[in-house]
Amino acid sequence: MLIATSVRSNYVFDEDPFQPVTQDETVSVGGVVILTCTVKENDNSSLQWSNTAQQTLYFGEKRALRDNRIQLVKSTATELIISIAEVQLSDDGEYTCSIFTMPVRTARATVTVLGVPGKPVITGFEDAVQEDSTVTLTCTSSGSKPPAKLHWYLNQEEKPGRPDVVESNPEEPTYTVTSELIFTVTRNDNNALIACVVDHPSNANANANGDKKTEQSLSVLFSPRVSIQPESDLPREGEKFYLQCVANGNPEPTAFVWRRKDGELPPLAKVDGAFLRFESLNKTDNGIYECQADNGIGMGDVSHTLLVQDPTAMSTSSGVDHAVIGGVVAVIVFIMLCLLIVLGRYLIRHKGTYLTHEAKGSDDAPDADTAIINAEGGHSGVDDKKEYFI
Repeated sequence: MLIATSVRSNYVFDEDPFQPVTQDETVSVGGVVILTCTVKENDNSSLQWSNTAQQTLYFGEKRALRDNRIQLVKSTATELIISIAEVQLSDDGEYTCSIFTMPVRTARATVTVLGVPGKPVITGFEDAVQEDSTVTLTCTSSGSKPPAKLHWYLNQEEKPGRPDVVESNPEEPTYTVTSELIFTVTRNDNNALIACVVDHPSNANANANGDKKTEQSLSVLFSPRVSIQPESDLPREGEKFYLQCVANGNPEPTAFVWRRKDGELPPLAKVDGAFLRFESLNKTDNGIYECQADNGIGMGDVSHTLLVQDPTAMSTSSGVDHAVIGGVVAVIVFIMLCLLIVLGRYLIRHKGTYLTHEAKGSDDAPDADTAIINAEGGHSGVDDKKEYFI
């Protein structure tokens, strides 16, 4: 419909220079809309803007309706521009621009007023929920026109919800939109952000009011996962030592039970909450120890094998290791020295042989000059160079 109106106006404008030309406008509630009416030529007739009830707003430069929201922007013989501020839903409809020629010519502009949706409200999980339970969340937004669309997100990842339910508001031409999200929660969803986002054409309007996104943190109750961390990986006999029971759950575990498999706890072992402390380790402390953590939602347990080391054997073993390392290093150094000696002798002998060959041939020379030539690299059997004078 908008395209058809625009084409008809432009076509008439080309054929009839007195035909007014307008354009449709879209504005959000509370915004400002500008209405422009132009003609190519004018025969001293006045331009006029009328509202949806055919009440005259402006006749040329003269205000006809006492509404301070409506102001004159520009008035010339070929153009009349007005503005409407603080737009309301009741301003939605067709506005008419007229020029009082013979006959009177008119053009219409449709003003679409967008109802701004209210901030979405999430309900359904005011309290914490247990792991592996099914949660139904509801998101509601009112005041949109046309009806808004709702989207669900879990930690920035969009989640499909049920189709939106749209209801008309009885007192105004707006809508209330409701959406549901149903999913099964896991312990990984604890502290996750659930978001409901409103998608509406008014979001692109700078004058639109209200937030378009609501977030809530999801609290999931789950039984603890337990692990045992020893104070040292090599517990030595006679030393102090402890085992720590590390438990992760929601809520945090507060009750810990220590047991020794197939027997009682050692006399010198003391339970200190999440810790099992040994005042002085002994070989008799060897065994499998179990820790059980309880947070009221469930229990988790784990076991750890304690093997106490003999400090004397560990010192001997350490000394043997050092001796082996020292022996290997000594052998490597000895081999490198031998290689250096052999290489040096080879280089010395090679140099002597070179000098011997360099002097060869000078001993058998018949005179001193020939000996010098042979020593400088001359060879027997090579023809002497001769000079001829002509």
